[in-house]
Amino acid sequence: MDVTKLVKKAKKGNKEALLQLIMHQKDDYYRLAYTYLGNEHDALDAMEDTIVILYEKIGRLKKEDAFYSWSKTILVNCCKDILRKRKRWGFVEDMENVEKMKTAEKSTDNFFQQREQQLDIQQMLATLSEDQADAIRLKYLLDMDYESIAELKSVPIGTVKSRVFQGLKKLKVQMGGEVNEKY
Repeated sequence: MDVTKLVKKAKKGNKEALLQLIMHQKDDYYRLAYTYLGNEHDALDAMEDTIVILYEKIGRLKKEDAFYSWSKTILVNCCKDILRKRKRWGFVEDMENVEKMKTAEKSTDNFFQQREQQLDIQQMLATLSEDQADAIRLKYLLDMDYESIAELKSVPIGTVKSRVFQGLKKLKVQMGGEVNEKY
């Protein structure tokens, strides 16, 4: 797949080319959105918002080969918008996931235990700076390498490493562990 050619076609209004670009990494987009938002419904909403923005603003992309980092940055911003709205309106329990767990015949106790663990992780990450929490989510929940994170966040790779290191250091102290300066 030639990303540069497809981006050039998309810039000229070819919707099919844009769709091919998006579909090529749809799983990566979904995992990224789900990591930020924690539920399927909001992750899909963020992806829809992103597709609309990509369609409207593809002409502004200067470097065709940077399409995926550019589009993932837009997705992260859409996720952050949804999180801001969620905070404004309060947290609503994700009943869709409860129903899926029930229909899959998994125990409700198991679901709530997993949900509690997710909330614990989110609460711990909430004590970090936004940059540190993002770096840790991307590194450990999405298994992205430092270079990809640096490209996505438009910062030097050393900055990403520092954010991860400092964030992990804070989390370790929070959990009552000893801080080892050499991770």
